[in-house]
Formats: sequence, structure tokens, C-alpha cells
Amino acid sequence: MVHSSASSTELYNYDIVKKFAIASLVWGVLGMFTGVWIASELAWPFLNFDIAQISFGRLRPVHTSGVIFGFGGNALFATSFYIVQRTCQARLAGTYTTHNFLFIGWNLALVIAAVGYTMGITQAREYAEPEWYVDIMITAVWVVYFWVFVTTITRRNQPHIYVANWFFMAFILATAILHIFNNLAMPVSFTGAKSYSLFSGAQDAMTQWWYGHNAVGFFLTAAFLGMMYYFVPKQAGRPVYSYRLSIVHFWALGFMYMWVGTHHLHWTAIPDWTSSLAAVFSILLLMPSWGGMINGIMTLSGAWDKLRTDPIMMFMITSLSFYGMSTFEGPMMALKEVNALSHYTDWTVGHVHSGALGWVAMITIGSFYHMIPRLWNTTLYNMQLVKAHFFLATLGIILYITAMWASGIGQGIMLREFDEFGNLANTFISTVVMSHGPFVVRAVGGMFFLTGMLLMVYNIFMTICQAKREERASIEQSVTA
Repeated sequence: MVHSSASSTELYNYDIVKKFAIASLVWGVLGMFTGVWIASELAWPFLNFDIAQISFGRLRPVHTSGVIFGFGGNALFATSFYIVQRTCQARLAGTYTTHNFLFIGWNLALVIAAVGYTMGITQAREYAEPEWYVDIMITAVWVVYFWVFVTTITRRNQPHIYVANWFFMAFILATAILHIFNNLAMPVSFTGAKSYSLFSGAQDAMTQWWYGHNAVGFFLTAAFLGMMYYFVPKQAGRPVYSYRLSIVHFWALGFMYMWVGTHHLHWTAIPDWTSSLAAVFSILLLMPSWGGMINGIMTLSGAWDKLRTDPIMMFMITSLSFYGMSTFEGPMMALKEVNALSHYTDWTVGHVHSGALGWVAMITIGSFYHMIPRLWNTTLYNMQLVKAHFFLATLGIILYITAMWASGIGQGIMLREFDEFGNLANTFISTVVMSHGPFVVRAVGGMFFLTGMLLMVYNIFMTICQAKREERASIEQSVTA
């Protein structure tokens, strides 16, 4: 069955959306394979083969940048350009050259950064590892991205700006501010691949975690909420549960997130009031976060049967469940009493991945399963593979995060245990020995998730091949007629 969307194909520019969607899947497989590899290195250290370029320390930023900015970033370019055209009923602003500048510039910057990481070229700033020349490339791409997105909105044929576009605009603007100020640096030389931050000491730490947590807040949360607010109602065939709540969700989230970054710096040299303020805003964030989760899940009201029959909807609603869980766990870990146990342990790793895999990856996967067949004007090749992907992904996430919770809580307890003389009862290496079992389970969980991604790539590839066959058959039919 072919969708009757010839008119929409003529009205909208889907070529650039297709490019970013395919790039997202490629980066997803590469980034997640790297993650499985380094997780396996922690469980079985011989896997680094004494090669510096593939050691954990150098491959970890390849994994984080590849998944966050490669898989996630390309997905956001694709879905934001798809959504802004559909909701504004206007063709994407810009020319073929403009769009290809975005596509090539973004992905080239990521490749240069990744190669640099394996060579030891890094700023050593979490989620902001690229050196100054890559940062400039990213800035140039981002300015053009903002222009294309906002110009498309100004050309809209609808008086109303749908809430998903507000989330995307907030994500683009906030990411620009965060990127520019956190990466203010002085190059050692204009030919050397090294620079030093303009900030130092406690100010440097506060700037970095203002950036680091808001990269989570705006890049990995607000932007993907824009995705959720479009694709969940579309897949459910229902209007969003409460449009008023979605607006409250947007403004509350946008205001509160900017204040929470220093909860990463409890028990450090920064002024105590700054981390206390961050903890307060972290607790307050629970309200808009859960408001958004409830709004998304309740959109399924009147269509709950889809949770039994529609594996794409399973991805979307499960992602919202993980969003709710992660945004409860995060504020709890921001409390100083909990943080004293959890910080610098694998509990944090488990928390990050419950959000990154459970929320970000699963809403993206569900959105792609909805969007890609429509981009190629066909139906999905095999829905049973989608169902298999869902169970592989869910099992992988559960194995991963439970292993990291067990490891992290164990590490926290061991490092707070004292002997009868008041000395630490356990050494750091004893916590590493304890963590070996959870590390193995974590690696296995990652393998399950990666296997699901490979199934998705095969399913999407076959869907595109099917679309091309249908297009050829349609042309031959019209010729013979």
C-alpha cells in the first residue's frame, strides 16, 4: 500500500530530511558499537590490545559524541526540518547549497572531532571535547540552522506556531549560547591542535557544568520533547492531551533547567549556596518534567489498544516512561545526602543511560519508524522486526541500568565504610573488583541494544528498497497506460 502524498512531496523538501535521517542511523550504529566495545574493555581489559588509539579514555568521547551529536544531532536536524514544514505548511527555507552546507558541515565536524579523540586531541570537557577549530565549524553550522528554521516559521501558512516548534527554537538558541560561552578558549597556536579555556579553577568547573547539564536539558530533553509532541499524537491518531499543559511545560522547563548545572559540583570548592540553589531547582524540575510525561502518555486516551497492537507506539510510550523515571531519579540524585553516595560512582552512569537510551534513543527510534516510510511514500517493510527491536532494546536498557545501579550503590557503600580505627575499610581497587560482574552485564545489555539497532537499519534499508521498486512499477504502469 502506497501513501497518497505526492502533493506533500512537491510542497515540502524531504531530500535534506532523508540525508539527516540516514546519517543518524549510521552514527547510531557506529556510536553504539563503540559504546559496546569500551564497555567490553572495562569488563575484559585485554580488548584494548595495548593500542593507545582504542583505549577506553580515547574511545569514550568517540562514543558520547557519536551517539549524542551524531545519532541524536542528525535525528534532530531531520525531525525538526520535517516537523516545521508539516506544522507550518511551508517549504523549508534555504537552497540546495544551504541544506548541504548544514549536512556536510555538521557531519564533517563530527568526523574530524572523532579522529582527533583517537589521537588524544581533546579539551577534556564533558560533551564539549572538540578543540577550537571544530567548535568554530559547529558554530557556523548552527547559525545557518537557526536561520533556516526560523525563516521557515516566518513563511508559515498557519497563524499558530505549534508547540513542537517552540521546543526546537529553545533548543537551538540555548545550545548556541551554551556552546559559545563554554568553548571560549585561547589557541596555543593557529596551527596547533590545542587551546586553553578562558576560565580557570572553580569558575571553569561551574561554566562546564552549566554547559554539561544544559546540554542534557536542551539538546537531549527540550529538542526531543519537540519530537515527542509531534510524533506521539500523529502515531496515536489523537490530539495532544492538553495543549495548555504543553505550553506550561515549555516555559517551566526552559526557565528551571538553566539553574541546575552545579548540582554536579556538590562537595567541591565552589560556594555552597550555588550547589544548594541547583539542588532546589533540580527538585522543582520534577513538576514540568512529569507534566510533559503525563501529557504525552495521556495523549493515548481513547486509543490504549495501540499499546497491544502497535510496536511503534510501544517505543514512544516506553520512552515517556523512561523520561519520567529519569527525571525523578535526577532530582533525587541532586540532593546532597543522596549525592554523597551516588556521585563518582556507576549509579550516575546508569542514570545517564536510562535517559539517553530509554528516553532519547527510544523516542527517536519510534519517530523514525513513523517518519521514514512517509518520506519515501511507502509502508514499513516488516512490523514484526519493529516488535523484535522493541523487546531487544527494552531488555538491553534494563540489563544496563540495573547493572549500573547495583555497581554504583555498591561502590558508594564500600567507599563510605570505615574500620575500627576510623580508616577506609576498602581500597578503590576493591570496588573495581566488585564491579566486574555488573560490567559484564552492562556490556551484554549494550549488545542487545546494538542488535536492535542493526535490525532497525535492515528494516529501514528494505523499506527504502521497497519504495524504489514501487516507484519504478508506478512509472512503468503510467508509461504502458
